[in-house]
Amino acid sequence: MNRDNAAAKGDLDTDETGSPGVQDSPSERMSGPLVQPPGQLDDSHAHGAHASSHERGGWFGRHGELLFSLLSGAALFVGWMIERGGADALPLFIAAYVFGGFFTLREAIENIAARRFKIDTLMLVAAAGAAALGSWAEGALLLFLFSLGHALEEFAMGRARREIEALAKLAPDRANVRSGGAIKHVPVESLQVGDIIVVKPNERLPADGVVVAGETSVNQAPVTGESAPVDKRPVNGRPDAVEFAKISPEHRVFAGTINGAGAIDVYVAKRAAESTLARVARMVAEAQMQRSPTENFTERFERFFVPAVLTLVVLLLFAWVVIDEPFPASFYRAMAVLVAASPCALAISVPSAVLSGIARAGRGGVLVKGGAALENLGTLSVVAFDKTGTLTEGKPRLVDIVPARGVAEVELLAVAVAIEEQSDHPLAAAVVRDAMPKLQSPQRLSAESVESITGKGVTGRIEGAVVHIGKPAMFDGEDGPLMSDGVRETARRLEQEGRTVMIVQREQRSLGALGFLDVERGFAAAVIADLRTLGIARMIMLTGDNQKVADAIAMKVGLDDARGALMPEDKVAFIRTMRDKHGAIAMIGDGVNDAPALAEATVGVAMGAAGSDVALETADVALMADDLRHLPFALGLSRQTSAIIKQNLWASLGVVALLIPATLFGLNIGAAIVVHEGSTLLVVANALRLLAYRGRRAPVYTQ
Repeated sequence: MNRDNAAAKGDLDTDETGSPGVQDSPSERMSGPLVQPPGQLDDSHAHGAHASSHERGGWFGRHGELLFSLLSGAALFVGWMIERGGADALPLFIAAYVFGGFFTLREAIENIAARRFKIDTLMLVAAAGAAALGSWAEGALLLFLFSLGHALEEFAMGRARREIEALAKLAPDRANVRSGGAIKHVPVESLQVGDIIVVKPNERLPADGVVVAGETSVNQAPVTGESAPVDKRPVNGRPDAVEFAKISPEHRVFAGTINGAGAIDVYVAKRAAESTLARVARMVAEAQMQRSPTENFTERFERFFVPAVLTLVVLLLFAWVVIDEPFPASFYRAMAVLVAASPCALAISVPSAVLSGIARAGRGGVLVKGGAALENLGTLSVVAFDKTGTLTEGKPRLVDIVPARGVAEVELLAVAVAIEEQSDHPLAAAVVRDAMPKLQSPQRLSAESVESITGKGVTGRIEGAVVHIGKPAMFDGEDGPLMSDGVRETARRLEQEGRTVMIVQREQRSLGALGFLDVERGFAAAVIADLRTLGIARMIMLTGDNQKVADAIAMKVGLDDARGALMPEDKVAFIRTMRDKHGAIAMIGDGVNDAPALAEATVGVAMGAAGSDVALETADVALMADDLRHLPFALGLSRQTSAIIKQNLWASLGVVALLIPATLFGLNIGAAIVVHEGSTLLVVANALRLLAYRGRRAPVYTQ
């Protein structure tokens, strides 16, 4: 995953249309308005890689393999009945071979052409060996049960795939676009940024956009996982003047969500192929290609296990040399061991669980980028939180305006508003929102050359004079501006009261201090308690705010520790230290300053990723809604996935360990196949339980 210069929320490059840029990759095959559904999985995990051919359907449709396996079984059964009556049943057994081995042979040819030696090939060798010995019935049974188990396994795995593919089918195919005084019905893929679309009651929204007329409530569960509809109302001002991700959620809508009772006009903010829904569908498809630690382990295991089995089979072929038995008996035993030792269940056990876990997480509003992130999430013992927008509402209020001696309040506010109007920091938004009503039009100033100083503040020019606005630490450097003693004392007093403080300086003249208060989210304490119940031993807050503010919030929500006045590099160093000391650690954040720490953590979790392209690209796990209550659900799902993976591994390895000695001592091929393929279906069914996961407590999501 590319995290260079990425952040959970921040500035985005824009293309010529003004919409957030999305870098196309060769893998982005378009299918209508959305990316191609994630049905093209990495089927090398599935035993025999049958899934790829089965998904294509070939000449016989989607369920062709199941049909052929049933025909093989029917031919085998009739053949048995005829043979018991004393007649020649060879033609029926050959028919059973043809139907049972058709898809297996086709896949084996593909594998050999690609220089892969899979279990399908081993099954064909065993069936051919049985036929050479004249045991046509046993060979037909082998191919019938193998193909039947394979078809049923694929049918079951299709459930998990369909959970994910459903993401790509949520958006409608056509949209109603206002054109002059008329409304045109056009394909969704033809929508352009700036179009105005009409969405009627109970319709699905065709594109990401901003409400410009009408009021309604929208069911956003398909994208964010929120169970309660979210009220929407028109935005004030021009929708194209603000980046889509930074527009208030009450104005923002997403493709694939469901409109409520009110008709609305929506300004299209993203083309259909770049919508949040399309990006999520594509990223989930890509996530399936990322291997988990356990998948890597099983691959290494098979790398040694398969040659060892083949060596054992070759030795067993010559058992007649050592013991007094005919060659056909040795050959039959070797083929039975070959069947018993094939790691079919082992190969499918982990991918099936990972796929089901990712599908369930996506349906719950949590985007998990691959098996590695899913498993690592369940190993966490330490969680670090950003403060603003994560544990707090992220909407600080300007509560203290303290001008310096000899400075009018109007001058202080006019300078602050002029600079902060061009900044995207949450504190800047609070200054503009809360100070603007106190200013009259003649008192307004204009700023230029505004630049952000990461982790400290902002600088710019007003009427040629340099203005600095930032935290007190910005004014303590030897080369930087210095604040007056009176303002320094004011800042110290406000910090003691738990305020976040910004100093305003024009040239070398201190204009005063501004105090902000950001309240904790109402459910933050309950989430912390849930995480502690799930086994998280240590929870810490990392913030650029002063230590007093950090301590106050940490105490209210129940954290173990808080570290304040941190620069981005300080957060990275702290994460690295905690990871080396405690092992797996997660970083939860949503700001530009959090990006390096998100990258450094074992698992980076982005808050409020819906609508934010950068957030989707940055983190290993993205909580699509701006709701921290998704985190315990994701953690619990990860723990359950890890538990099911372990159960599947023990079950698949246990069956192999049981069958190998059993076949050595006389268990026939038919019985071995029944047990073997039964275990494969068992581990897949066990993995599919994740699709119904609800957690210890079903969370209630609110806006």
